[in-house]
Amino acid sequence: MTNQFDNSKKMYNQAKKYIAGGISSQIRKNDPAKIPLFFSHAKGSKMWDVDGNEYIDYIQGMGPNLFGHSPDFISELVKKEMDRGYVFAAQFEKEIEIAKMALELIPIKNATARFAISGTEIDQLLFRVMRGYTKKNKIVKFEGHYHGWMDSVNYSVHPSLSIAGDENNPNPIPESTGMDLNTRKSLIICEWNDEEKIEKVFNEFGDDIAGVITEPILANTNCILPKKGYLEKVKSLCEKHNALLAFDEVITGFRVAAGGAQELLKITPHIATYAKSMAGGFPMSMIVGEKQIMNEIGNGNVYHGGSFNSNVMSTAATYATLKYLQDSKTTFYENLNKKGEFMIENLKSVSKSQESDMHVQGIGSLLSISFTNKEEIINWRDHAKNCNEEKYSIFAYEMLKNGIRLSSNGRMHISSAHTHEDLEKTISAVEKVLSKL
Repeated sequence: MTNQFDNSKKMYNQAKKYIAGGISSQIRKNDPAKIPLFFSHAKGSKMWDVDGNEYIDYIQGMGPNLFGHSPDFISELVKKEMDRGYVFAAQFEKEIEIAKMALELIPIKNATARFAISGTEIDQLLFRVMRGYTKKNKIVKFEGHYHGWMDSVNYSVHPSLSIAGDENNPNPIPESTGMDLNTRKSLIICEWNDEEKIEKVFNEFGDDIAGVITEPILANTNCILPKKGYLEKVKSLCEKHNALLAFDEVITGFRVAAGGAQELLKITPHIATYAKSMAGGFPMSMIVGEKQIMNEIGNGNVYHGGSFNSNVMSTAATYATLKYLQDSKTTFYENLNKKGEFMIENLKSVSKSQESDMHVQGIGSLLSISFTNKEEIINWRDHAKNCNEEKYSIFAYEMLKNGIRLSSNGRMHISSAHTHEDLEKTISAVEKVLSKL
């Protein structure tokens, strides 16, 4: 590898003249290369940058590439279908087909769906539906959970503990300047994975709570699983207070299982959102909920629009993805999760052999690396107090120099395109880097 990233540096300097900050999504500023890398092409488990460096890629588009980059079976159907047109701004048959397949895979019973483009916007529709259905206004949102970058919810994603407030009564900390701070009045911030704290919230605000939004597996902080009984407790509190439980399955949906985290954890919410993996790399999102709730959208009481919703290419990609999963879900997830378990077990073994504080947790193809002496991280404050983010940044940079592309936030996505050889090379690179770290 060149390690200098000279052509990426040139392109980045050029991009800054025409594109604000030289990037189109803020997380790319934190690239482990210390500058945003520019890429020429990607296929399967691999990516190639403009300097000719080859990487085994574990970012995989931040999660959408369940089958790796540019899988042939999706590309072929998209190319075929796009000859019919791109954006109809009208309905067509494949929309019905993808809705039917999605609802057959997702555990929520007696449900309907609605489609959009991004995870951020589908979560906005979710909040509107919860408020429209319950006729209440407040939404409970947990620290460390991410539900898009809009003003109404972009609070306390990764807040500094110096300003986050008391753990029993957290402050809503905006993630950006320029946000309409009036929006925080409709949010209640709570620490996740603690039954006493969520019960306290409902005891205090229950009459005003429209719903609770949660990542069922906290993928945006260490890939944390909920404690046994925690989500069941949250659901019971919602039902006691006539509120709705919503799962943000933008990351976990169709990745951790065909039925997402709901299938894995054996608990269904009242309503849920999806994006990323459902279209294998194309922009697509979906909200699924119990029919009586979704009727708020269906009858027009809750307004939802979008010119690009269910465009031909994204719908075709979703059809190809869901059909593939429907036809081979048992063997597909068995093989995918075996790769993830192999990676988790071997990374833990390497960390132990190197007497390192590298910490690995997650499930199946969704896992996270951090540096901490704690055996388990259970929520955002636990991470903020105990994880060494600077050390992870150094680690990710050294891995990049060894041909392994990791995300800046520690989350890894294993695709069906990753080979056993890819995994072995990655584990060897980790051993090499840790020995020098």
